[in-house]
Amino acid sequence: MPVSPLSGVFVISLDFELHWGGFEKWPLSTYKTYFDRTLESIPVVLSLFGQKGIHSTWATVGILLYNNFEEVRSGFPKLKPTYADRRLSAYHYIESTGIGESQQEDPYHYAGSVIDKILATPGQELGTHSFAHYYCNEPGQTVEQFRADIQAAKIATSQYIDHLDSLVFPRNQFNRHYLRACAEEGIGIVRSNPVDWWWQIDSTQAESKWKRLNRGLDAYFHIGGKTSYRLDQVSQIEGVYLLPASRLLRPYRPKEFFLNGKKISRIKSEMTRAAQTGEVYHLWWHPHNFGNYTQQNIDGLVEIIDHFDLLRKNHGMQSMSMGEVLNFLQIHRP
Repeated sequence: MPVSPLSGVFVISLDFELHWGGFEKWPLSTYKTYFDRTLESIPVVLSLFGQKGIHSTWATVGILLYNNFEEVRSGFPKLKPTYADRRLSAYHYIESTGIGESQQEDPYHYAGSVIDKILATPGQELGTHSFAHYYCNEPGQTVEQFRADIQAAKIATSQYIDHLDSLVFPRNQFNRHYLRACAEEGIGIVRSNPVDWWWQIDSTQAESKWKRLNRGLDAYFHIGGKTSYRLDQVSQIEGVYLLPASRLLRPYRPKEFFLNGKKISRIKSEMTRAAQTGEVYHLWWHPHNFGNYTQQNIDGLVEIIDHFDLLRKNHGMQSMSMGEVLNFLQIHRP
């Protein structure tokens, strides 16, 4: 359904990666229960989305789209990233540590059945988080290696959908110099980072604690810039629309006491402003963020979705995936 330029828009994007999101730093033996709870939470989230008419983009690591190792191996790109730090390469992890032969044996590195559930829920878009959790700002890799990764992601995604529209850069390593490759591979929209300096991520390997601290503080206290924006302010570079993130839904932490509620209240307040001014509010998180304190995280999401429902009734706010925003922009801003 076309969205009026005067209506507020609520966008959700999720970085779906499971163990591929941190294989170089998360020992799987320690994190299995964490990911088990993650997988248990996804149907709950999908049920909530279905009940409330929430549209969202599941930016998924391409390897997860396969069901067994033979399929994964056949989907490898010809060019693989030559990171200066080899530990960042999913291919190095596969060679040195190994993964299971199938999803049944290893649900932490395959998720074909989960994708089926996602796509069976109305309004859900399958986007890409690259094929092998590709880091666009780490030393050693090249734009042609990135292009090969996106080509592999397209092949993996083609099992489920006809065309891949949306991309989220892993670790938020947004690289504008790689946008031409995105456009040439058919990607029309990517999630970009907020304008605040602490969201400009050059590398996650040498990032300062001061930058991470400011990102955390901004979730609770107003130290950053405005989080919503008009659709006509969405920029386009190299033929790709950049849809800025507004806010990370940070996971529940019991030690933060009242700050957990303050975080949700801040999101709701920002959503209200977007609805009242006819702007876009773009919330994102990782499904695995619900792996600890799952019920408390679900409760926070329910509060946010209920607030959206109120804004939809009172202000006409609409829920859209990244791909739906792209479709609107292509019609109204060709």
